[in-house]
Formats: sequence, structure tokens, C-alpha cells
Amino acid sequence: MSETRQDEFAHLSYEEAREQLVAVVAKLEAGGVSLEESLALWERGEALAQRCEEWLEGARRRLDAARRQPGEGGATPDQGE
Repeated sequence: MSETRQDEFAHLSYEEAREQLVAVVAKLEAGGVSLEESLALWERGEALAQRCEEWLEGARRRLDAARRQPGEGGATPDQGE
């Protein structure tokens, strides 16, 4: 994927990227578009999916970091009650 294409979606929140991806998939599934437009939609969908993955990976890293830190009550998440 080109840097320019990725930059086009860098400002999107997860929800915005996902919403646009859903619209792209719906249009592709509906059919009735030219081969050229289908390819352009596919490329857009790939870039949007990559943006969603970036957001999800960032969320995973944040959760992992939060789990490694001791809780406010002094217990860590892996300790039983």
C-alpha cells in the first residue's frame, strides 16, 4: 500500500474507518460497478482495513501496558480475589 494512500486515512478514528469500510464492502457486494471502480473500491477497502487494524493494535498495546501496571488497590490483575 502506498504511503500516500495510507496518509489519506491517517486522520480517521476507528469508528470512521470501520463505517467507510462497511460502505465499501456493501458497494462491492451489490455489484453493478465497472471493473476499474471495483479495483479502486478494493484498494480503498484494503487501506481502510489496515487503518482499523492499526487502531486495534494500538488498543491492544495500551491494554497490555495497563495490565502490567499494579492496580490502584495494590492488587495486580493476575492475582485472585
